[in-house]
Amino acid sequence: MNQTVLHSTVFFTAYGPPGPLNYAAFFLTFLLFFITIFANISLMLVIYLESSLHKPMYIFLFNLAVNGLIGCLSVCPKIMDNLVNDIKDISHKGCLLQVFFSSVYASCAYVILAVMAYDRFVSICKPLQYHSIMTPSKVKMLLALVYFIPITVLAFQMFITSRLPVCSYNINKLFCDNLAVVKLSCVESALSNLYGICMIASLVVLPFVLVVLSYVKILLVCLKVSKESRKKAFNTCAPHLITFINFSTAVLFSVIYNRHSTVSKEVNVLISVQFILFPPLVHPIIYGIRTKEIRTCITKIIRTRIFPNSLDFPHIKSEPKLVPIMTLDGTAAGQGLPV
Repeated sequence: MNQTVLHSTVFFTAYGPPGPLNYAAFFLTFLLFFITIFANISLMLVIYLESSLHKPMYIFLFNLAVNGLIGCLSVCPKIMDNLVNDIKDISHKGCLLQVFFSSVYASCAYVILAVMAYDRFVSICKPLQYHSIMTPSKVKMLLALVYFIPITVLAFQMFITSRLPVCSYNINKLFCDNLAVVKLSCVESALSNLYGICMIASLVVLPFVLVVLSYVKILLVCLKVSKESRKKAFNTCAPHLITFINFSTAVLFSVIYNRHSTVSKEVNVLISVQFILFPPLVHPIIYGIRTKEIRTCITKIIRTRIFPNSLDFPHIKSEPKLVPIMTLDGTAAGQGLPV
């Protein structure tokens, strides 16, 4: 491997000099970043602390939140740093790491959403067999595949990209992505292009198709059941479906952005931030609002763990008062009745 390449510096040209617009973009990015971190950690804590949520669907949701943290932490701190500094640069090695972790975020999110769609399919289409199908060992196996396959595939892609000779050191974007890094090379790599197509097919297209097929099957089953059952199925699937559409829209905008980077600086900032921050920000909010079990558990944690002495809880009952039983002559006959 060329050590000179790994120790070289890449410069971002999409930021412009520090000024009011950059400071406003910094404030907006920081605000979204903070809310995203808080929302995902809160969701993870709720799922971890509440044993009633230790079910396959919520275990997958926990990992979706972890994945969202990986995405925003891999890119946003460097974006905020570059927005307020005069020199907007990153080492070539750091650029490759940024590509790797942001790609892990994107690909693992799609695979997790596909696994969650499979879980919903089993829950609705095979309810009596659900517990025999979604066993703890199977959940562990699915989670292992969720991380092992994307990380292995992307690690090899990073190896291919790191071997390319570099002739240019300017990227007209806010952060590094694989296409931008490949374009820094002096040569056109047929292997890199072919591998990239195969990777997109396996980590994006295939999970997308699996999710669509799962919902087609769910829809066909729902057409055969009662209106009440259809409503229950919709309430079960709605958070996941909204999350899937939200993330797919973000990916679509990101693909357009990567292919056509000649946009204004404001649009550049918006598209970059929406891909990294909006899905991880919206996902815990969607599940917190749409999922009754999570809403109930959040309320329970707030009432029992955060403000245990300031609210009147149903499970805390005052000691009963004893009213003595009086006889006809006015004397007490015993301990009395509780009131």
